[in-house]
Amino acid sequence: MTGATLKRDLRTGRSLWADSHGLGVPVKPLERAVSVDVAIVGAGISGAFMAHELSRDHSVAVLDRRPPLMGSTVASTALLQWEIDLPLTALAERIGAEKARRAYRRSRSAVDALKTIVADERIVCGLNDKATLYLAGDEYGFRALEAEAEARAALGLESAFLGKAEVRERFGIERTGAILSQGSASGDPARLAAGLLRRAQANGATVYSPVEVEQAASDPEGVTLLTDAGHAVRARQVVFCCGYEFPKGVPTPGAEVISTWALASRPRLRCPAWLRETLVWEASDPYLYFRMGGDGRLIVGGEDESDPAAHQDPVKLKHKCATIAKKLRDLLPEVEFEVDYTWAGAFGESATGLPSIAPVPAMDNAWAVMGFGGNGITYSVIASQIVAAGIRGRADPDADLYRP
Repeated sequence: MTGATLKRDLRTGRSLWADSHGLGVPVKPLERAVSVDVAIVGAGISGAFMAHELSRDHSVAVLDRRPPLMGSTVASTALLQWEIDLPLTALAERIGAEKARRAYRRSRSAVDALKTIVADERIVCGLNDKATLYLAGDEYGFRALEAEAEARAALGLESAFLGKAEVRERFGIERTGAILSQGSASGDPARLAAGLLRRAQANGATVYSPVEVEQAASDPEGVTLLTDAGHAVRARQVVFCCGYEFPKGVPTPGAEVISTWALASRPRLRCPAWLRETLVWEASDPYLYFRMGGDGRLIVGGEDESDPAAHQDPVKLKHKCATIAKKLRDLLPEVEFEVDYTWAGAFGESATGLPSIAPVPAMDNAWAVMGFGGNGITYSVIASQIVAAGIRGRADPDADLYRP
């Protein structure tokens, strides 16, 4: 039988990454008042990159109301791309050509920085270099992608346009065109975040969980966080890394939380050789995206919708993942797979596809990181660089790109 079939023991509503090995991160209860240089609210991938960077020269406390990694990090499909949701040409129309070029270059350098961190810290997270195949779709057709490839190539970004015949010959896919790019990656987001947090702990950081921050009060000297543990955390600076959950009192103009769905096949899938080396996504709305994992699983996502609570519906999970599987079957009819995991999660969108990384308005010594767009892990790297520069009293040349 071809296409997707469902296992009887299908792991419904459970992310593939939640079952990864090596997720242990030592945590402590908050049993007394604590004073540190930097408090980070959120122990997911954004908080992990932040803690890793800032613990090199600051005392750091990380607080999360959940166990570490168990928020939006485990809902990720971990396509570690430098390509932004909005094409370079479309982004230029929204924010201007000069800023759009800087945003793409910064995203590209962030993926390189991520690879360097993983290598230097020897974090075992299945990180592998990948090409990216961006397929023409109902939002951007082959002419738009041809112009996009030219714009990227002019910046030195490794992108080439492929016509219909070449897409069919090289990938067996029927589309009017595509962009083939180099320099992206894939990996296990939970093991990556766990590795970063453990490296931060080796530098002296402490992770407190479960601890919920109920109120934050700032003054010119720092910020006091009041918690449900009955003990306060005092910090010279606080960084909110709350994923796709808006911190109370933090403005998020032009941003919204939506729902997204994903599935993973059983391991050791027989597939074309190119699929093991290539991330695939399409220029459609909603768009399909997929990749192979290191264990030979096919990891697929899509079918986003604007209802921020829809991902909590188990009936919708079943229908959405069936739709995703059908779309994949239509695109790659020769690939046979059984669905092993299905899951859903919250996701963020902004008007530009860029994240918000900025000081909190009307609050001294506070930063907020909200990774809107499809490049959450890439943006987490950028956020750690920009916030760390600000806390260290230096200006990041691209900070203006990520101010709401």
